[in-house]
Amino acid sequence: MSATVVVGAQWGDEGKGKLIDVLAASADMVVRFQGGSNAGHTLVVNGKKTVLHLIPSGILHPEKMCLIASGVVVDIFGLAEEIRKLKAAGFSISPAQLLISDNATALLPYHKALDQAREKDLSDGKIGTTGKGIGPAYEDRAARRALVMSDLYDNKNLMAKLEFVLKEKNALLTKLYDVTEIKAKDIYDQIQTVIEEIKPYRTADVSLLVAQKLKLNRRVLFEGAQGTLLDIHHGTYPYVTSSSTLAGAGSISAGVGPHHLSKIVGVFKAYCTRVGSGPFPTELTNDVGARIQKEGHEFGSTTGRARRCGWLDLVALKYAIRLNGINSLAMMKLDVLSDHEQLGICTGYKLNGEIIHEFPTSTELVSQLEPVIEYLPGWKEDLTQVKAIKDLPMKALAYIDFVTRHVGCPIDVVSVGPDRDQTLWIKPVFQD
Repeated sequence: MSATVVVGAQWGDEGKGKLIDVLAASADMVVRFQGGSNAGHTLVVNGKKTVLHLIPSGILHPEKMCLIASGVVVDIFGLAEEIRKLKAAGFSISPAQLLISDNATALLPYHKALDQAREKDLSDGKIGTTGKGIGPAYEDRAARRALVMSDLYDNKNLMAKLEFVLKEKNALLTKLYDVTEIKAKDIYDQIQTVIEEIKPYRTADVSLLVAQKLKLNRRVLFEGAQGTLLDIHHGTYPYVTSSSTLAGAGSISAGVGPHHLSKIVGVFKAYCTRVGSGPFPTELTNDVGARIQKEGHEFGSTTGRARRCGWLDLVALKYAIRLNGINSLAMMKLDVLSDHEQLGICTGYKLNGEIIHEFPTSTELVSQLEPVIEYLPGWKEDLTQVKAIKDLPMKALAYIDFVTRHVGCPIDVVSVGPDRDQTLWIKPVFQD
């Protein structure tokens, strides 16, 4: 059985966590492959909400194996707290269910301090980072000075490694940003407060575990974080995250060949949102945008920040399909668009007096785009109680059909509410 990759096809916050939770019921393993605690994946089961940041979104299925792969940056304190909260909610979270790669990057307090100091220093030029230390942690990995998870279990050498990395960090913090020096012994002591909680979940080789499942013809789900347009290489740089959010990153992080990635599911909202800074061509800065924000509860599950809202952007969606090789789409939050007289959809852009139909690679050009909007009639009906695609209002079905025809990729799943059960299937993602 080949792996199925679930990626965000917009600017993040598309509903990947819900879809992974739903698909995990038919899978054997869920692998989180990039990002860190800047992600916020919200699961709702029987009305009860669970928000995950690092732990894979299959964790509410106790019989499924969940892995955190080497491409993730692991905030050990946030992870320990997440495990505690899940246990307090009645989930056992055994080491047989959750495993963390020894080779994943450890995100530590000095990463957060540097991230926040930089963002504060940028003033009006803020990127919109969550301040969770994600960027500095990935920087350390690229500079070959990061501590990986296995380093934290090695008390003999841990202190020396902390002193080495803090020499540079403290120079930046104290000399450039006027922040108090961080002591290696303080970080060492903080690590000791949580390491025994995390240690039972360690594994040396995520790659081997994934390969074994694939060899046995089992179903493996790769879970991405953030969204395509926040990709470090292909997003609206520099207003992006610090890792590759594309489907191909799943292969690299998990350590299996790309030929295993046959089903690529792109998750997108029936409208668009973006949190933080950066260009957003279809943004609605009027009452309609405010209404979508309110009806969609568009506030970040990680930061609490309000998300900017706008009409669905099909040009950007086609860009995401191309970059990832998406061959299946999941439309989320269709219910939020109920009771609008008309619904806008962006089918092109105006740039320098010309109409274009491709997403520019230059962020400066993206900031100059004027969306070309086509309007479809809206529907009045409440969709949250609909149980089958065929029972959707004709105008909602027309909206889905319009998107499908314009992007040239099938929509197989439609979500009409936050709960696991509020999921409609046009075609099963998993085919026996």
